[in-house]
Amino acid sequence: MDENFVSISALQHYAYCPRQFALIHVEQVWEENYWTADGRVLHERVDSGVTEQRRRTRYERGVMLISQRYRIQGKMDLLEIEQGTPPKYFPVEYKRGKPKTEDWDRIQLCAQALCIEEMRTVQVGEGAIWYWEARKREPVVIDDALRTATIAVIEGAHALLASGETPPPIEDKKRCKACSLVDLCEPMAFRRDHSARYVEDLFSNSAQARDGDE
Repeated sequence: MDENFVSISALQHYAYCPRQFALIHVEQVWEENYWTADGRVLHERVDSGVTEQRRRTRYERGVMLISQRYRIQGKMDLLEIEQGTPPKYFPVEYKRGKPKTEDWDRIQLCAQALCIEEMRTVQVGEGAIWYWEARKREPVVIDDALRTATIAVIEGAHALLASGETPPPIEDKKRCKACSLVDLCEPMAFRRDHSARYVEDLFSNSAQARDGDE
């Protein structure tokens, strides 16, 4: 991993909580729990690197991605390429949990789409997230609102890495309970009123854009 690049999977950490992102990618701390271990095992099964062809669709697994424009890189779970003129590129991300109303997972998928577009000079209009717990795919439209939110997260992640500073905890205490780093983070000790205002502002504009498209 080039130190000037951000891992695509790390964007989900930043979207979920910038403090979590900083603890992992700035302070280099990590604490695994049942959920993270289970998710790691799931991806080990998925990222086999085996390619296969089924009728008009080619399935590429464990595909390495990079974007020089956005300075992001990583590995995606599955890329489906449907034959045609032009061919249709369809990224698929695997998650162990259930579909979410928030864009955390969709931002990671959109970042993959941005890499595919740059690497293969194509347009990616949609993809999907397979949720293991729900046993189904959730279709994702790679629209302007999601792209705007994703680019904002990429820029925020780069800025945070450049600053080298760990921000205070966000105000959403429910996220803290589900975080594997809660004991290391100590959110109750560090939380202050309005400490997450800048995080809320970051996503407010993208949320309004999405509402306007619906």
